[in-house]
Amino acid sequence: MHDHDTSERLASYSDVLAGELPDSWSSSHLPPDAKDDLAELADRIWDLDLVAASLAEHPPQQAAVLSRPDGAQLVVLNRHDERDGFLIAAVAPRALPDEAYRAVPEPNGIALADDPFLSAEQVAGDLLARYDSALAQVRHNALGGIQPSQPDRVVLTWQPDGSVATAPADDRASAVLVAHGFAQEPQSGIYRINGDDTQAQARALREIGPQLDALGIGTALQHPAGRTAPTSALASMPPVPASSRTPATRSR
Repeated sequence: MHDHDTSERLASYSDVLAGELPDSWSSSHLPPDAKDDLAELADRIWDLDLVAASLAEHPPQQAAVLSRPDGAQLVVLNRHDERDGFLIAAVAPRALPDEAYRAVPEPNGIALADDPFLSAEQVAGDLLARYDSALAQVRHNALGGIQPSQPDRVVLTWQPDGSVATAPADDRASAVLVAHGFAQEPQSGIYRINGDDTQAQARALREIGPQLDALGIGTALQHPAGRTAPTSALASMPPVPASSRTPATRSR
């Protein structure tokens, strides 16, 4: 089969597959001349089994990347054996520390039949479940000392660099944070406001409290033992009860 035909087949198959998966997925094609992107993608393929063995002998000459709005990605690759169909694997998030992956099992990829409709059922019932579980684990590990918030309480954590970070559990809380200068880190989901302008930071922290309270969401402060809050706005917030603090998971 000619390279053009192979590319068209991979792209068409992946477009249909993306449309059949649960939630919202989009598909993009990396052609053979996208060598740097293909190499970077290959480094992030989260597999130590079938797909890794194929890549060891056949580095990707093209690929289709399926992306979900929350940052999750899957990659569809051609097979290099006598069988029809494709290979699909999970892609590890960018910009997470190596420590976040420790002791998290790889969500190894699977072989797909030549029918994208049947394959979508296979992916949804197998690979996606394992991938979502692994993603949740590594993202939790990447939180470090940041305690996840609850629907009725946003926990703000003062960081050593002077920034304040939080992992809200509610879209309403997220909207309030963004409106007051917090920026989200896409892969970890953490919202952070830096401490370069301490007056602006303090003002934001003073203003989010009443707005969150109006939504029935409380606020609490967590900061390293032996350290004091960097601003009076933080100091006025209740601390996180010791009984509710959870140590950071450090695995792999």
